Amino acid sequence: MAKLLGLDIGGKRTGMAETDGMQMMAFPLKTVETDSLVAEVGALLAGEKYEAVVIGLPRRLHGELSDVAELVQKEAEKLAKAFPDLQQHWVDERYTSSMASAALVAGGMKKSKRQEKGAVDKVAAALILENFLAQR
Repeated sequence: MAKLLGLDIGGKRTGMAETDGMQMMAFPLKTVETDSLVAEVGALLAGEKYEAVVIGLPRRLHGELSDVAELVQKEAEKLAKAFPDLQQHWVDERYTSSMASAALVAGGMKKSKRQEKGAVDKVAAALILENFLAQR
């Protein structure tokens, strides 16, 4: 069974996570600049088999799409054009960044490390993947 790739796409940075080969657990992978997302995904696909990408869709409290959703959808379109065989799944990503921050605090990560760019993004991507796995 191939892995799943999870993405928490933002205006500047994108958090990336992946599942294990049995698609049972999600792990933070890395944070990349959103401008280089297609190239980064291409590099991952060159070295590993991924069945699908799971993308967090930002919504507001009452379910309507957030302002960032349009940017996320445009990046997803770029990925779909570049990798037409890679399935895309969408997951509501409300609260994943705050849950990721809380997880880092609970894990004992120092404040200076949590404030590093991208520390929260890759954990949020793992939470997006976990949500997808739980919904299946």
